[in-house]
Amino acid sequence: MYIINRSCCLLFFLLCWSFKSSGQLFKSYNKIDTTLNVVDTVSFGKFNTRYEMDTTYVSNKSGEVKRDKKFWRAGSQWFLAQAFPALFNRFITKDPYSYISFRNFFDHQKLSAWDWDDNQFTTNHLDHPFHGYIYFSAFRSNGYNFYQSSLATLAGSYMWETAGETQAPSINDLVNTTFGGILLGEMTHRLSRNILGRGARNKNSRMSSELAAMFANPVNALNRWMDGNWGKADGYSLADSSTVWAEVNFGVRRFDAKEGDLLEKGKNGSYGRLRLWYENETNGKKKPFDQFFVNLEFGKGDSTFINSVNVHALLLKNDFYNNQRGDHYGVLSAHYDFYNNDAFFYGAQSLNYNWNSEFRYSNKNRLNMSVGVGAVLLAAVPDPYLLYGDARNYNYGSGASYRYRGELSLLKRLMISLDYNGGLFYTISGNDSYYILHAATLETNLRIVKNFSLNFSTGYFALEGHFDDKQYEDFNRTFPSVRLSLGYNARF
Repeated sequence: MYIINRSCCLLFFLLCWSFKSSGQLFKSYNKIDTTLNVVDTVSFGKFNTRYEMDTTYVSNKSGEVKRDKKFWRAGSQWFLAQAFPALFNRFITKDPYSYISFRNFFDHQKLSAWDWDDNQFTTNHLDHPFHGYIYFSAFRSNGYNFYQSSLATLAGSYMWETAGETQAPSINDLVNTTFGGILLGEMTHRLSRNILGRGARNKNSRMSSELAAMFANPVNALNRWMDGNWGKADGYSLADSSTVWAEVNFGVRRFDAKEGDLLEKGKNGSYGRLRLWYENETNGKKKPFDQFFVNLEFGKGDSTFINSVNVHALLLKNDFYNNQRGDHYGVLSAHYDFYNNDAFFYGAQSLNYNWNSEFRYSNKNRLNMSVGVGAVLLAAVPDPYLLYGDARNYNYGSGASYRYRGELSLLKRLMISLDYNGGLFYTISGNDSYYILHAATLETNLRIVKNFSLNFSTGYFALEGHFDDKQYEDFNRTFPSVRLSLGYNARF
């Protein structure tokens, strides 16, 4: 977990060092999706000459660039992503599940062979998405589009589950590896292209751009080196016209998870947050991942260093109607939410459809609201009464997801926002039960000067567990907190 956090921070500072950036102001940009842009504090115009898309390399009006598809190299990297862990488990760790055979593979083709595994929470919800990222990037960085790379991710996950180990193929691993791998893979692909594109337009920052892009997407960096493009401008990167915003916060927080008294019995600790917004404006934000948001929160004093990871990605956008007062549109979005604190842990993948409305009151004030409902595809939640296999102390379930987001911006200086993420889901694997999640944050941001802002927020996280068996007592675990931090905002 520490390595993940250190890499994210290093990537952010490499970005700041490599490229000229402009600070954020409290002013909206045309049709920013409030579901994804959680703190919309950006003011920017069209790209200036330095950042205009180089149309020499553009093959059509949508801004796409033709790339050669390298099937054999993509397939080889996809295969090595299977072979390396299989060989490591077989000859280094000598895992009893690694003694695979063709008979094992054919037995796993039966639908009845599929089951739920007993791996630790972090293994299923961090390691498997990273494995899926390698499958996805093997094809995405070798000329294939989003949909083709997504199919390769599904195929890679299926192949590992049925042929990579002798134990029963895992339903939850197939979901976590595929869904998480697609999210992580496409986001890192977009970010690395943005970084390389800006470096391509500035000769003095090309090497630092390559290093920053390597942290964002190592598989793509490897293929650039194999193609002889390392440190050089290429047409695919030059044609990128996306924008990335970053916000980093450092401060203090007070939280309580066990005593029920935040003020007198709470604990103090340091607090940090890294947020990234990605926006691609060339095709009306109607393609998957033309817009996405990443939130990473961490701090000391809690049970874990990384406390929250949230990813929201646009899949489809529908314009409803616009007028002088505002814009109204719908967004289909994919979500990954991970919470880990003193009170409980929670990990889920979901799909939501969101109604967004943006109201403008002069050019200095605005109100954005978003309401979304959808399905929790798969959620993992703690069960204090369960020990499934050797290591699993949590249930798997599916259900409903519902979200709300409201933002009030005043005089381009003050932002007040309310964010709520709720879920209701029933256990599929584990003790018969159902769970209710509440995750709410009220935040105030005051721009002090230029890129700096003062942020105060209060949060309330709660997870209720209700069990069918009367011998198991229901629980309601809460995690209230207050946070004060200094924020730095930049646009790249």
